[in-house]
Amino acid sequence: MLLVLITAAAVTWLAIRYAHWRRLIDQPGERRSHNVSTPRGGGIGIVVSQLLACVLGALLLPEYSAALLVFALGLLLVAGIGWWDDHRSLPALPRLCVHLLAGLLLGGIVWFGTGSLLKAVFCFGLAVSLVNIWNFMDGINGLATTQAILVGLGAALLLPGSYALAGWALAAGCAGFLPFNFPRARIFMGDVGSGALGYLVAGVLALGLSVTDTAPVLWLMLPAVFLADAGFTLLSRMLKGEAWMQPHTQHLYQGFVKREYSHTAVTLGYALFTLVGLTLAAQFSRLPLGWGWAGGVTWLAATAAAWGFLRATALK
Repeated sequence: MLLVLITAAAVTWLAIRYAHWRRLIDQPGERRSHNVSTPRGGGIGIVVSQLLACVLGALLLPEYSAALLVFALGLLLVAGIGWWDDHRSLPALPRLCVHLLAGLLLGGIVWFGTGSLLKAVFCFGLAVSLVNIWNFMDGINGLATTQAILVGLGAALLLPGSYALAGWALAAGCAGFLPFNFPRARIFMGDVGSGALGYLVAGVLALGLSVTDTAPVLWLMLPAVFLADAGFTLLSRMLKGEAWMQPHTQHLYQGFVKREYSHTAVTLGYALFTLVGLTLAAQFSRLPLGWGWAGGVTWLAATAAAWGFLRATALK
């Protein structure tokens, strides 16, 4: 895990120099939550570290080599189209097509590993959704990265035996990038990183759904705060008849920033909420299946209620 962390940090450091050389700089604007020109594309450090983890896993655990290499291909597809978009803005359709293909690869891994078409279809949808959700939620310093770290730690707690290494690898790769982005952003992760993080999160959740007998809803507790903020914000925009595909600053976390809460405060607040969720998920996983379902559904409902309450009161 130390090698994964060091790799992420080293490649991110190089990415800062590369971004300045290629003038890949995000400028402040009406639809952005930062006020300082900042290079982008640092998420390539996370991507390289996770590809390294996949290769090492394939070498050390040959029985999982095929699945790991197919997953690495899906990660390359998502990161590659994001890297392209960071350099030259792409229309939504080609990006979506690549995301769908990567989702099919993950769904295929699940189908081959479990024989369950239902799980495969669910994981396909999960991958496509989370790739875009992490992209939507990557708008302030450290938010997307800390949430991915916590999902990785939660997965490490819930996964049995050597499977837990997947969670630790995700957390380590993100930890290598985090000091460059939080609390002060020396570089943004860019689409190459945000989409890839969503795919990586989908990967560890798909692994959990495939190899454990715990209530599936427990795995959704880990990214619950992102599911709520992205999902309900999108639904709200659609119901209002707004152009929901266009960039905006209507997510709950962006509302807090508009009201002059610091990036650090908002990121840590989201992290605390997720930390409570993963702790509860770990506890519910030790209880009978029915209790796991009850606890998971209750937490997701509580997350939705908290989003609605804060949207209706704190941000008015």
